[in-house]
Amino acid sequence: MNYIQFLFVIFIFMKCICFSIILFISIVFPACSPSRSAVKEDVVPEQFIMITGIAQDAGYPQAGCQKACCAAYRSGEVKQQFATSLGLVDRKADKVWLFEATPDIKMQMDMLAAYKSTSPVFMPDGIFLTHAHIGHYTGLMHVGHEVMGAKSLPVYAMPRMRDFLTNNGPWSQLVNYKNIALQELSKDVAVDLGNGLRVTPFRVPHRDEFSETVGYKIESANKKVLFIPDIDKWHKWERDIKAEIQQVDLALLDGTFLKNGELPNRDMSAIPHPFVEESMALFSDLPEREKNKIMFIHFNHTNPLIWDAKEREAVQEAGFQVAEERKFIDL
Repeated sequence: MNYIQFLFVIFIFMKCICFSIILFISIVFPACSPSRSAVKEDVVPEQFIMITGIAQDAGYPQAGCQKACCAAYRSGEVKQQFATSLGLVDRKADKVWLFEATPDIKMQMDMLAAYKSTSPVFMPDGIFLTHAHIGHYTGLMHVGHEVMGAKSLPVYAMPRMRDFLTNNGPWSQLVNYKNIALQELSKDVAVDLGNGLRVTPFRVPHRDEFSETVGYKIESANKKVLFIPDIDKWHKWERDIKAEIQQVDLALLDGTFLKNGELPNRDMSAIPHPFVEESMALFSDLPEREKNKIMFIHFNHTNPLIWDAKEREAVQEAGFQVAEERKFIDL
């Protein structure tokens, strides 16, 4: 055996010893080398909601915005924020549903893809729509013929919303090509998703040019979550919002604008959204436990709750919550 052959034998011998040691450690002490899936099992609930967007329809920053409110994004202090959306995940059933089909849907699907293993191409098991304003349904274009080419993806919508999608292009092409399968919703009638998950739509007053507007109650066997991203003023609703909050564990409520004066040179009092300031005053007499159920969401790009930490802290110090992208809500 020459010198080169001798070194090669020694190399193979040492490699075998190292492999044996690593194998021994992984068998005897498996906790020392956890897999990614094992880590995920420990920290991710079996059923949960992920907040996949917190901004108003246009996201943050808004297109063309050169105002001070978007300066924090341009300077790198605040990251982009996607239009308001939720992901409902049932890991046992390997199913994921989206609430809203926003213009940012492809990034929001990316957030949820890790929790569904059935296909190398992520496809939600259904999409629940609230109404026909651009930030809430136009993401459906990504499931169409030119992009994902979905096959009968269930899209849950109220009667006017279904008619709007069926009778107006380009959305009608999604129906005609069977990219989506419209599922009938009726107000106050629950949709059973299995494993104790139920979704109930309810009508809310809003600008209904093309469709009615709904919020949703999302229920598991253990918790109830209210989702109302868009509504006019609370007093215009036939229901008592305080009573609705008392019946749930969390209420994700319209926080589009913080207060009047947020839009320069304009009296905002007639704008069809409850200002966060108004809502906080309305809820000021609630017990702390009830206040803490309230989480504001759906922020216009002008709303400081997106880009001003002090304003967020002020709302939180008053006992309320401010929605954050990628936040988990354990069901």
